[in-house]
Amino acid sequence: MAYAEVAVNAAAPIRQTFTYRVGDGLSLRVGHAVYVPFGSRRLQGIVLDVTETPAFADARDIEAVIDPEPMLSPERAALARWLSDHYLAPLFDCVSLMLPPGFKRRPLTMLRALASLDELSSLGLTDKQRAAMAYLVTEGRSELEQMRRALRLRSVNTLVSSLLTKGLIERTYELARPQVRPKVVPYLRLLVSADEAREVARGLRAEDKPAALRRAIVLEALADESPLPLAELRPRGLTPAVLRDLAEAGLAAQEEVTLVRDPLAGRSYSRREAPALTADQEQAYLCIEEALEGGGPAQTFLLHGVTGSGKTEVYLQALDRTVALGKRAIVLVPEISLTPQTVRRFGERFPGQVAVMHSGLSLGEHFDMWHEVRAGRYAVVIGPRGALFAPQPDLGLVVMDEEHEWTYKQQEGSPRYHARLAAQEICRLTGAALVLGSATPDVESHFRSTSGGSYRLLELPERLQRTESGGIMPGPLPQVEVVDLREELKAGNRSIFSRSLATAIRGALSAREQVILFLNRRGTASFLQCRDCGHVPACSSCAVSFTLHQPENRLVCHYCRRARAAAKGCPQCGSPRIRQLGLGTERVEEEARSAFPGARTLRWDRDVTRGRDAHERILARFLAHEADILVGTQMVAKGLDMPLVTLVGVISADTALRFPDFRSGERTFQLLEQVAGRAGRGPRGGRVIIQTYSPEHYAVAAAAQHDYHALYRREVEFRQRLGYPPFGRLARLTFAHTNERYAQEQSAAMVRHLCGERDRRGLPNLDVLGPGPSFVPRLRGRWRWQIVLRGDNPTELLAEVAFPRGWTLDIDPVSLL
Repeated sequence: MAYAEVAVNAAAPIRQTFTYRVGDGLSLRVGHAVYVPFGSRRLQGIVLDVTETPAFADARDIEAVIDPEPMLSPERAALARWLSDHYLAPLFDCVSLMLPPGFKRRPLTMLRALASLDELSSLGLTDKQRAAMAYLVTEGRSELEQMRRALRLRSVNTLVSSLLTKGLIERTYELARPQVRPKVVPYLRLLVSADEAREVARGLRAEDKPAALRRAIVLEALADESPLPLAELRPRGLTPAVLRDLAEAGLAAQEEVTLVRDPLAGRSYSRREAPALTADQEQAYLCIEEALEGGGPAQTFLLHGVTGSGKTEVYLQALDRTVALGKRAIVLVPEISLTPQTVRRFGERFPGQVAVMHSGLSLGEHFDMWHEVRAGRYAVVIGPRGALFAPQPDLGLVVMDEEHEWTYKQQEGSPRYHARLAAQEICRLTGAALVLGSATPDVESHFRSTSGGSYRLLELPERLQRTESGGIMPGPLPQVEVVDLREELKAGNRSIFSRSLATAIRGALSAREQVILFLNRRGTASFLQCRDCGHVPACSSCAVSFTLHQPENRLVCHYCRRARAAAKGCPQCGSPRIRQLGLGTERVEEEARSAFPGARTLRWDRDVTRGRDAHERILARFLAHEADILVGTQMVAKGLDMPLVTLVGVISADTALRFPDFRSGERTFQLLEQVAGRAGRGPRGGRVIIQTYSPEHYAVAAAAQHDYHALYRREVEFRQRLGYPPFGRLARLTFAHTNERYAQEQSAAMVRHLCGERDRRGLPNLDVLGPGPSFVPRLRGRWRWQIVLRGDNPTELLAEVAFPRGWTLDIDPVSLL
C-alpha cells in the first residue's frame, strides 16, 4: 500500500513532506517546496530519502491511500538510485520515470474559518482580514490559491499568517485530485438466462403499453449481448424508470465496469508462423537462448547485422523462448515512427500480448497501459526510450533496436540518461538478457564487443532478400553511387537533382517502383536574405535565423517554435529582393513535383506528424503505393521495410558532416548507411545515389562501400589520440542566463573552481575544457556557455561540487553541440 503522510516542516525551503510506500519494505519521503534550486530548474518536489517503510503508529498519520500496490519493485528502486548517482540527478526525478502517469499530485493548503459572521465585527480586523474571513465563512472550506483568486490579491501568505496567529482559521494539507483515474462506465447486466429474458419481453410486448415496450426492447438487447453500456441502451428506450423496474423485477442490474483504454484496441493481426532461420541467424539465436536459460549473470549482446539481414526475426525467436520460460520482455525503438511496424511484426507472432507505451498516447491510455503491464497482462512492451521504465514483471529480455541512435539519450530535463546504460543496469539487477541491434553500431558499443569489453558480438553479414515467390534468399546490398555536386555545378546543372539522380528517378517511376528522397532538414529554405542590405530575419529569442515554411508562408524558429508571417519585403530596408537560401524537405517535395509531373509525392517529417497516428498513416499510404516518391528526414532512415523502394536519393550528405562535434563523421555514416538500407529489400534490387560536396570524406567513402569497419577504424584512431569515448568519458556543463556577460563570467568562475578542486584533490587524467559559447549561443532568451570535462571519471569531481542555479549537467553527452 502506498501512503501519503503530511507534515509541516518549519525549515525552509521544504514546506511539507509526503511519504510514499513505493515498494515492498521501501518508502520514498518527498519534500514539497515552492522553490528548490537544482541546476536551472525549479522543482516542486525533491526526494529527502529512501528508507524502510515506517511503522505508522496511528491511522491519523495516514493522509490518503495512494495505491493498494507497491509502485516500484526493489530492482526499479535500485535502478532509480543508480540513475541518480551516475547522472548526478535528483532522486525524485529518477523515481518519477517509473511512476504511473498522473502520479504527481500537488499538495493543497486548505483553510477553514473558526469564527462566525456575527463575531467578525467585534474582532478589530482589517478590511483584508474581514474580507478573507467572510469568504471562508461563506465557503466553509477553501484552498488557499482559490481564496487568493477570489479576493483578487497578489499574495495572501501574510494575511493567512495573521489569521492563524489570531486563532480565527484552521490550516490543513491534502493532496490534489489525481490528474487521471481508471475509466469506469455504467453497464446493465442480465440476471436471468437469455431465453427467460426473451420470454418476459414477449409478455411485455403483449401488454401494448409504451413503458412495457421499452422494457421489452432493453431485455431483447440484453438477451443478445450482456452486459451492455447504459449509453448504448438509452437510445433504445432505457430510462431511469425502466432501469428501476428491471432491477426490482430481478431481471437486470446496473454495475460499474472498468474499461481499459488500449491504444491498439480494434486492431487484429493474423498469426504468422516463425520462418526457418539462416545459419547466421541460428547461431546468433542460440547464443541468446543460452543466456536466457543459463540463470547466471546478465549478458549483453551486440547483434551487428547489415540492413535487411533479419535482426528482427532473431528478436522474435528470442522473445518466443523468453515467453516459454515464463518471462516477459521490453523492446525499444528509437522513434515513435518505428512503433507501428514493430508492433505489427510482434503482434503477428504474439497476438493480444503486445503493449505500446510512448508519448503519443493520451494520459488515460498511458495510465491504463502502465497498470495493465504491471499486472502482467502482456508478454512484450514496445516503445521508445521511456518504455524501458515500464513496470514489466518477470523481465527476461530487453531488446534495443537501432542501438546507435542518438534519440536513446534524454536531451532535456532530468535525468539526462542514456537508455543503453539504463538497460544494462536494469538487466544486471533482474538477470535479464540485453540484445543491442544495429547495422551501424555505436563506436563505443562495437569497441566493448571487440576489445575485451562487457559485450558479446553476434554478426549477420548477409542481407536477406524476398524472392518473387515470397521466399527468402541471400541478396546483395544496394549499389551506391556518389555524385560530386561540384562537378554538377561546373556542368551548368543548378537543379537540386543531379543528372544521375534525375535519370534514376525517371527510370524507377516508369517501372512503377518507389523512390525515397532523403534530406535531414525541414522547411522550404534554411534562411532568407535581402540581396540589397544583407539582412537575415532571425529569432528574437534564439541566436539562429528563421526557417521559411512556404506552405503556410511562415518563418519559424526550429528551437523555440517562435513564428511569424514571412514579409514580402525586407523589414530592414524595404527591398523586395529577398532570396531563399538553403533547402529543406518542403522544397525537395516541391521540386520533385515540378521535375517529375504525374509522380505522387508524400512527405514524412516532424511538421506533418504532429497529429495522433500520423506516422502510421503516412507509412500505410506509402506501403499501399498511394505515393511514388517519399521525401523525408531521418524518420525514413530507421529500420523501415518497404519492398517496392528500389531507389534512394540523398539530396545532400553534407548537412551534419561539418558540425563541430567529434561524432559528426560517425553520425553522417550511420544516416547514409541506414537510409541506403531502405533500397533493394524486394526482388527488384536497389540503388543509392549520394549527392555531396565532400566525396573524399571518410564517412561518405565508407558508406559508399557499406564498409562499417573502415569507418570504425578511422573513428577509433582519432578518438584514442584525443581521449574521446570509448577511451575516456565526457561531461558537459552549461550555464544559461538572460545576461550575456554574466553568463560568460559565471562560466569562467566555474572553470577556475573546477581546476582548483581537481588540483587540490589530485585527480589524474581530467581535462577541463572551456568555457566557450554553446553551438547555439542564445536559446529561448538565455545566453549559454559551456564547459567540457574529459577524463576517466569526470563525475568523481562533479559529485562534490555545489552548482548554483542556472547550471545543467549532461553526463556522457552524445553531442557537444
